[in-house]
Amino acid sequence: MTTFHQLTATSLSGQLIPMADYAGKLVLVVNTASHCGFTPQYAGLESLYKKYAAQGLVVLGFPCNQFGKQEPGGADEIAQTCLINYGVSFPMFGKVKVNGSLAHPVFRYLKDELPGVLGGRIKWNFTKFLIGRDGKPLKRFAPISTPKKMESVIIAALEI
Repeated sequence: MTTFHQLTATSLSGQLIPMADYAGKLVLVVNTASHCGFTPQYAGLESLYKKYAAQGLVVLGFPCNQFGKQEPGGADEIAQTCLINYGVSFPMFGKVKVNGSLAHPVFRYLKDELPGVLGGRIKWNFTKFLIGRDGKPLKRFAPISTPKKMESVIIAALEI
């Protein structure tokens, strides 16, 4: 059986990154979009990342254009939007699909482990998955769950 730490993904800059690089960290995986009503959550995600990185939290952003075509740009445009508009410093990955037969393996795995209200589908941009330090998926958050609302769960998982 595949585990989170056995998966890989390509960074926004084109590097293949093993999820094993995040072993021992509390990982928050988010499917993102630059032109979505939830896009301002980037600021809250960055705030959580900066606040808890020293305790072991890492946020991983995965741009996705499957919902309302709200991530139409390429890697350079995505990087600029994230950095200039929201000061994002957490790792961003290349654009992926999260639903359907071409869904990225990270999202296939997470949806299997933590099915949501739509079962094996992601409803919209900014669906979030919290993965424990051991690579075990802990909790799925709906797009409307703001980073601020998730903070108490993150603190508990960090055991601080």
